[in-house]
Amino acid sequence: MRKLLRKQKLSGLVIALIIIIVIAAVDRFGGVLPVDDDWRRYDGQRFEVVRVVDGDTLDVRVADGDKPTTRVRLWGVDTPELAKPAEYKPAEPFALEATAFSQSLAQGQFVTLELQQSRVRERYGRLLAYVVLPDGSVLNARLIEEGFSEHDGRWSHEEADAYDALEQRARAQKRGLWAN
Repeated sequence: MRKLLRKQKLSGLVIALIIIIVIAAVDRFGGVLPVDDDWRRYDGQRFEVVRVVDGDTLDVRVADGDKPTTRVRLWGVDTPELAKPAEYKPAEPFALEATAFSQSLAQGQFVTLELQQSRVRERYGRLLAYVVLPDGSVLNARLIEEGFSEHDGRWSHEEADAYDALEQRARAQKRGLWAN
């Protein structure tokens, strides 16, 4: 009797394992398991950039809740801040140049957003993404490479080592922020 009960328990476990594997396999194609909506909605998708807010922030043409666009903050990038009149803060040095650079590459373009599963949004609710430009280059990396941004290492991300290296090269070549 014990042998029969053990055999039934083992069979039940095997069946449960098979069901889990099948559900996971189906989920890759149809959304059976609960997955972060942002990941499914934005990762790997193309959107038009309708506004460059500043060097490291842009709006893409897709609704985000009750907002008509989605605000995107570039992963691993920290450009100088534009003026904030309400806070009586002037623009930081090189903020206009960084913003103009992002505008020249992304404004009106269809870009692909690449997210990280470890973190999809930041504290202000902006989507965190690597922004792939139509030519295949990544806006985040281009900003650092050309000296328009520092590498923002406050949160770990997939490109941290590469972005550190790009910043060191920009500093050594005295590009942009590092010119003086």
